[in-house]
Amino acid sequence: MAKDVKPTRKNLMAIEDRIELSERGHDTLEQKRDGLIMEFMDILDQAQDVRSELDANYETAQEKLNMARAMEGDVAVRGAAAALKEHPEITTQSKNIMGVVVPQIESSRVKKSLDQRGYGLLGSSARIDEAANAYEELLETIILAAEVETAMKKMLTEIETTKRRVNALEFKLLPELNGNREYIEQKLEEQEREEIFRLKKIKNKKEEEEAEAEAEAEAEKEDEAAAAASADD
Repeated sequence: MAKDVKPTRKNLMAIEDRIELSERGHDTLEQKRDGLIMEFMDILDQAQDVRSELDANYETAQEKLNMARAMEGDVAVRGAAAALKEHPEITTQSKNIMGVVVPQIESSRVKKSLDQRGYGLLGSSARIDEAANAYEELLETIILAAEVETAMKKMLTEIETTKRRVNALEFKLLPELNGNREYIEQKLEEQEREEIFRLKKIKNKKEEEEAEAEAEAEAEKEDEAAAAASADD
């Protein structure tokens, strides 16, 4: 509160320094917020594309699986799935987007050859291969979607955090600091006016005292002159 601030020139200079620092911080955070929003919009566009691709790949994979079950039988499809030798490997790294650390997911062994799938040429059919290919495509899209949507959530969290910091500076700290500055300036002006009034009063009193002293001295001279004239008579 302004009334809690001691109205001194030292405090005024300190508050002005804080205002300047806060305004610079506010501008920097605004630039960061705007940059984050632009990056977020790019990621959002990518996420929407990936989501559409995911939906399409899921529909395709389901169709291929249903076709394989209809043509080859559920037992053959389950047998092909159980024969899988190598499972996908996923590693996560990180990348920095305007100070926000987001995951970067790398995958391997998602798309496989017939040997890697384990069922070989004799245990396979075109329908089962198509279903396997479709599900491998789907898995790759799922991994990409996980990366993009996680990045999007982290960016959104950082945007909200930055917005709160901008608002705290703009609507709380800076108004308080400016209010304190105005309060101190007002009090210092009042003190200056009071000091000027006090000095004027002292000056006027001194001048009055000097005038009285001069009048008394003049009266004494006149009295002395009159006394001397009387003595001569």
